[in-house]
Amino acid sequence: MSKRISTLWRRYLSEQSGAAAVEFALVLVLLTIPILNVVDVAVYSWDKMQLDNAAQVAVQAAWATCNNSGKLPATAGAPVNCPNMPAAVTQAAQSTTLGAGVTVTATTENFYCVNTGTNVLVTVGTFPNTKPATCIAVGSASDKPGDYVLITVSYTYAPVFSAVSIASQLTTPITRTAWMRLG
Repeated sequence: MSKRISTLWRRYLSEQSGAAAVEFALVLVLLTIPILNVVDVAVYSWDKMQLDNAAQVAVQAAWATCNNSGKLPATAGAPVNCPNMPAAVTQAAQSTTLGAGVTVTATTENFYCVNTGTNVLVTVGTFPNTKPATCIAVGSASDKPGDYVLITVSYTYAPVFSAVSIASQLTTPITRTAWMRLG
């Protein structure tokens, strides 16, 4: 009996007919996980770019709705000077491929001047009541302050392959911001 078991065992160890299939299955698993991660990270990057687009489209809608001086400041308290702006901004932000998943989380308006030393926008005056006549406080008496709107949008990303993806460790919700001068 032991000779028969020994013979069967040697035959079993020398048999290679299924080895290629087993090796293929092991390698396939090892290759599938990185490919799924690449797909998830690519989708995350695409969603982030679409959210950048949504923020930019939203500020453009704010400008298109409230770009004349009679409607500025547009967001002081309730938007009494430009009552159509909140709806226009939300509709524009949700016009991207992300759709209704995009949320407008903040709309801020203020007076800004460019600091001539650093080329950075600096808040001037007291919004919405006091708009300085010039930007002398930050460097240039010949420049006039601008009325800028800042819109922040967010989107909650859900990984396609959450069980095996590193994309589930990426920041969510994704938040993006865009600026535009209204007047």
